[in-house]
Amino acid sequence: MKLLIVDDEKVIREGVKRTVRGAFSDAEVHLAASPEEAVETLASCRIDVVLTDILMPGMTGLELMRLTRRRHPQVKWVVISAHSEFAYAQEAVRLGARDYLLKPIGKERLIELIHSLREELHQEHAVSAESQLLKQNLKYLREAVFQRWAAGLDIGRFDMSAFERSYPEFHLVLVALGSPGKAHLEHFIVDNVLSELIEMRGDGFAASLDSHHLLGLAALRPGTAIEAFHEELHTHLKRYVKVPFQIVHSGPVTDIRSVPEQVRRLRSRTVAPAAASEREPCGNSPVEVALQYIRMHFHSDLSLEKVASVVYLNPVYFSQLFKQKTGQGYKEYVIHLRMERAKELLQDPQLRLVDVAERIGYQDMRHFTQVFRKKFMQTPTEFRQRLPVGEGRG
Repeated sequence: MKLLIVDDEKVIREGVKRTVRGAFSDAEVHLAASPEEAVETLASCRIDVVLTDILMPGMTGLELMRLTRRRHPQVKWVVISAHSEFAYAQEAVRLGARDYLLKPIGKERLIELIHSLREELHQEHAVSAESQLLKQNLKYLREAVFQRWAAGLDIGRFDMSAFERSYPEFHLVLVALGSPGKAHLEHFIVDNVLSELIEMRGDGFAASLDSHHLLGLAALRPGTAIEAFHEELHTHLKRYVKVPFQIVHSGPVTDIRSVPEQVRRLRSRTVAPAAASEREPCGNSPVEVALQYIRMHFHSDLSLEKVASVVYLNPVYFSQLFKQKTGQGYKEYVIHLRMERAKELLQDPQLRLVDVAERIGYQDMRHFTQVFRKKFMQTPTEFRQRLPVGEGRG
């Protein structure tokens, strides 16, 4: 039996490990100080049981369950919680947790639970090992064939008619990851999030094209727009993925034979961060769309995160792309644009200073004054007072 203990408190991790090893000498116990470490362990070892704390910095134990349960359906989850976190424990059980333990963890209760889980595992392995292997092999065969087909590679005499019958109409969703050095963990997360979202919103699957590109085949339920699916996927990935990424999607696909060409087109729409300025199509790039949005929404929230979400890009990647395209940092650009607009508005004597501030997106008059003075070495009032007679007044 292989166990994984996930807790940011070392004393709890080590304590649970000692108890388990003392009672079950044949148990293989792995430790993780964070959900991120747990994801890596689950990817490299076939774990039978995970004991996870609920509240940890960054990702919670519940989020860890959601991210990994599809890829590792055989895992039995046990959550560890304090009395004040009982509602979280109930949610964990709803998500499929086998049981929960309250802190401080009693040794007898822990041993009893592990013994029960070990018996369940023995019974399940005996009954389902062969059928699970067949099911997994068929799944991997399907995805491997589609992966080769999408990449334009030879699939021999494999009959694609089964795909056509299963998916008469679908969309293709391509996720491109940047930063090669960290791609392994991020690739795993994208695979799980994309696959689970496809299952939630319709039917289909995700397949890896290479170490930095994942392709989803999504046959969405009636009433689910691909744009809404795209935005929901972006929202989830922005929360968990820590490297630049892009998402592009096709229109409705009804001919399986067109997939290789569709994938080629989707790939051509993704831009490597280092070469963004050279390869972006003029006029339709995410930065051009963002610039139009900024010019039309002076009074709105123009945070980097907000505008990046408008063009469906990771904020880190969008920031890099924006600077390459405009030669300015995002914040610097927005401030410059707003202050230039403020100078124009200040020339209207009918507008109060507070009105000017609100029209360019500043609800705090004091903050507006500080930014204006830093930019032009004078306050808005002083600027008005220095206007030629007849053009404005303080």
